[in-house]
Amino acid sequence: MSDLMILALKVTSILLLSYFLYRVSSSIWWKPKWLERRLRQEGIRGNSYTPLIGDMRDFTKQITEAWSKPMSLSHQILPRADPFTHNTVQKYGKVSLCWAGTTPRVNIMDPQLIKEVLTNRKHQMGVPPSALNPLILVLSQGLTILEGEKWAKHRKIMTPALNLEKLKGMISVYAESCSLLVNKWKKAIAAEETCEIDVWPEFKDLTRDILSRAVFGSNFKEGNEILNLQKELQQLVLKAFQYSVIPGFRFL
Repeated sequence: MSDLMILALKVTSILLLSYFLYRVSSSIWWKPKWLERRLRQEGIRGNSYTPLIGDMRDFTKQITEAWSKPMSLSHQILPRADPFTHNTVQKYGKVSLCWAGTTPRVNIMDPQLIKEVLTNRKHQMGVPPSALNPLILVLSQGLTILEGEKWAKHRKIMTPALNLEKLKGMISVYAESCSLLVNKWKKAIAAEETCEIDVWPEFKDLTRDILSRAVFGSNFKEGNEILNLQKELQQLVLKAFQYSVIPGFRFL
């Protein structure tokens, strides 16, 4: 191999390495910091960017702590269901900034702004696919993931199912499922007149029964297999959400 070819290979290798380092440093540091500066110029406050992991560590820590304690008997469900978002909004206001890995997210808790976002098709909806763990894109392609025209199309398809008159027509379905649950409880207390019931799994089964009847047109047993698969899918998606996106890591 001639000296000229060796020199060309060295130069090519250096250029490729430089380009790779530029792309990595840009995605991990320069681009997130630029986005953070632009958002702060718009008056949006939030946590400062932590390279690569963002707020994922705090998110996991806070939700683990919240779920490890008994829930208080109140209607304040947000500190339990999503403590990180609750604390962020309490600290920085109804429009605040947080980080999903290297991607900034804007929390909108103002009703008027939420209404504008949900009704204006010009607004981009969903979480940008590039900001997600690629496993999530394999597992889920719902409204929270889609964006732009795809989001608008799917929302338009789903809207008739949530029409108020159609929901009113399902009252008989709800009533039948509730009656079955009440009768089940009556039988449980018939023998001794008192009975201790863990209502959490009972209400989960009630919800699943209503969904089976209303959505699938079947009873609980027939729709249970589909609902179990959906539950497993939800758990996999939630698990994937807890990890930052590291390019190529999923292949390991």
